[in-house]
Amino acid sequence: MGKRFLLTMVCLVVTLIGVSAMNMTGYAAEAGKKAILVVSFGTTYADTRKVTTDAVEDKIRAAFPEYEVRKAFTSRIIIKKLADRDGIKVDTEKQALEKLKAEGYTEVIIQPLHMEAGDEYEKLMRVVDSYEKSKAFTKLSVGRPVLYYTGQEGKPDDYMAAIKALKTQLPELGKHEAVAFMGHGGVNPANTAYAALQMKMVDAGLKNVFVFTVEGYPTIENLKETLKQNKIKKVTLMPLMLVAGDHANEDMAGNDKDSFKSQLIQAGFSVETYIHGLGENLAIQDIYVQHVKDAIEGKYLKSERGKDRPAIPTIE
Repeated sequence: MGKRFLLTMVCLVVTLIGVSAMNMTGYAAEAGKKAILVVSFGTTYADTRKVTTDAVEDKIRAAFPEYEVRKAFTSRIIIKKLADRDGIKVDTEKQALEKLKAEGYTEVIIQPLHMEAGDEYEKLMRVVDSYEKSKAFTKLSVGRPVLYYTGQEGKPDDYMAAIKALKTQLPELGKHEAVAFMGHGGVNPANTAYAALQMKMVDAGLKNVFVFTVEGYPTIENLKETLKQNKIKKVTLMPLMLVAGDHANEDMAGNDKDSFKSQLIQAGFSVETYIHGLGENLAIQDIYVQHVKDAIEGKYLKSERGKDRPAIPTIE
């Protein structure tokens, strides 16, 4: 009788431990749900979307199989046009984060596909700040855009990494030939990244490779003058943008008189165009993957100060 009772009790304890362990395991799995949200401006061009933003998402998905990978666009105009024209529903960054929160994700890594930390990046960060304040997620980290750090105080040189990637798509250039990369630009101070990129190209020893922008500095007039000074006769225009959308097809390579191609032809240059977004460049895709990895590992946080710098004193 005693042995039978003891055996029954042992079985009961083992069963209870097993049930408890299963419950805890289930809880841990639920609490550990992880996602990567890939955020871009967006595009209405289906062909370029497939080989750029979708391709980057696929590469991130392959690199981090333990994470659910979602997408979001920051352009409300593009989101509306895709919905109205094609019946395609893409979330805004806020909608995507709300869904992840509702579905119980606790760790979210956001990787922006922007070239620099301009208006669209700042719009994203305002949303991120609100979620950080509300502590909606246990971990919420944001990866860097392509052009961010310049190599000081132990930070990586994102510009040199980008230049190395851009070199993989450069054609062989003759003495009087050049490549001009067209960025977006704008009034946001972060758009000085394009001028900094030009200077970094000089540091890297790149000759006859120049940068200009649609809406900022350097301008098309700066480019014309630079080409003349360097005695360039033929220039190949390439988009310094994730996708080859309206800016690449119309502003850069369009046939109307105001396109950059037409303006350069009018100025006496022979012009070729390369209609491929940077998202097609495998080395650029690798940069985004690395920036996701850095965000997961918590490297190069904005709040970090150089090890050789004194702490900021508290003044009441």
